[in-house]
Amino acid sequence: MIERLRNKDLQTRIVTADEAASWIQDGMTLGLSGFTRAGDAKAVPMSLVERAKTEAFKVNIFTGASLGFDLDKMMAEAGIINKRLPFQADASMRKKINDGALYFVDQHLSHTAELIRSQVLGSIDYAIIEAVAITEDGLIIPATSVGNSSIFIEKAENVIIELNLAQPGELEGLHDIYSAEEQGMRGPIPLTSVEQRIGIPGISVDLSKIKGIVVTEALDSPSTIVPPDAETAQMADHLIDFFRSEVQAGRLTNSLAPLQSGIGTVANAVLHGLIDSEFENLDIYSEVLQDAVFDLFDHGKIRFASGCSITLSDEKMQDVYANLDKYREKLVLRPQEISNHPEIIRRLGLLSINTALEADIYGNINSTHVSGTKMMNGIGGSGDFARNCRIAIFVTKSTAKNGAISSIVPFASHVDHTEHDVDVLVTEQGYADLRGLAPRERALVIIEKCAHPKYKKQLLDYFEEASARGGQTPHILEKALSWHTRLAETGTMLEKEQAVIG
Repeated sequence: MIERLRNKDLQTRIVTADEAASWIQDGMTLGLSGFTRAGDAKAVPMSLVERAKTEAFKVNIFTGASLGFDLDKMMAEAGIINKRLPFQADASMRKKINDGALYFVDQHLSHTAELIRSQVLGSIDYAIIEAVAITEDGLIIPATSVGNSSIFIEKAENVIIELNLAQPGELEGLHDIYSAEEQGMRGPIPLTSVEQRIGIPGISVDLSKIKGIVVTEALDSPSTIVPPDAETAQMADHLIDFFRSEVQAGRLTNSLAPLQSGIGTVANAVLHGLIDSEFENLDIYSEVLQDAVFDLFDHGKIRFASGCSITLSDEKMQDVYANLDKYREKLVLRPQEISNHPEIIRRLGLLSINTALEADIYGNINSTHVSGTKMMNGIGGSGDFARNCRIAIFVTKSTAKNGAISSIVPFASHVDHTEHDVDVLVTEQGYADLRGLAPRERALVIIEKCAHPKYKKQLLDYFEEASARGGQTPHILEKALSWHTRLAETGTMLEKEQAVIG
């Protein structure tokens, strides 16, 4: 512990998790470290859950993204959350959100820090941050994610550090902490290449704000990613074919352009498909560095990777942590407002790969709401990247629930990314390059290239009837959401005659 807690003055502030949790009062706002199950504060939130068994209270929970250790589940079921932002990925919390039992603010992940900096979200009473070390001069070294930790520490009234001795000490040196000035007073962010470092290796803090240090020993929760399947392998093949066409046209080289891949099984599997491709010397500039990134490293495909967190399966976590020295010189972790910053995304010219729940025939993307009303996880960083990248790519399987749901519909039931921010749509059926196409052209290409065969006739029938009515973007308003209505009433989007044929 002394090797990790190198500031002697702070060694007198070690407390238990229960004592730290006792400082949290009803109505407070907490800024917790953690980004997609990585680097999350663990012990103090668990103590708050235990305390809720004998005391009623509610707090606002701000994070970087989703939390591990079932923390969102436990806090939601304990009834201690009033408001949660900016992202979550837990089924129990999802149910509470959709039942109206707690408020959820779905934000672009690059926006949270700006809203805190401008005091729009009010004050943060406690920042509770996981660290692997605190240096002699009080610099806080984050663990496997940076997320919003630096802005939480900067703006919080009080700070609690969870010093996690189980997390690899070799993480020290991987971080690049850069703090933006107030809007209207800042200059350009001086990041011009993926590997460049523009900040310092830890988070600066006014040491008088550190009220306590809780010593913990727990690795991150493993990611819930499942291995690639036949359909995601097909999607990867289609995406690689698209990249080849861009190289052939002279718009990309064999090293492509810096790649971003969203969180989740499908995006990870599609990125994984690059292992057996001819593309090499790749750069990654993303939020989450998942299994596929380290698999690509191990196959000699990646030159450098920049991210906000490292989120790995159990097996991959053990392998990577045991061999961190192998990756150290090719890896950097940044705050999420920098990993997701529009200025950087546009400057570097990223190729962004994110996941859709559904897409409509004009290219509008729903990435958050099932049947238009029920929140899944949140928009995350996909909007940060899609609006500002070189090529915005969305991937989804063409059907769900064993074919009862078509992921390609006449009209998206909720729109997170408009057609203006979507360049390429990929399913296991093929890919649709939508750049430079008018709405009527987009519809025909999406139906032909991306829809499942058993839904193509339904989609074409809808489009032809809508086109007869005219309009730049033809729709039959009384039928636009009929597929979702049919699903709710019958359990399938297929029309009766198509269901019989299928």
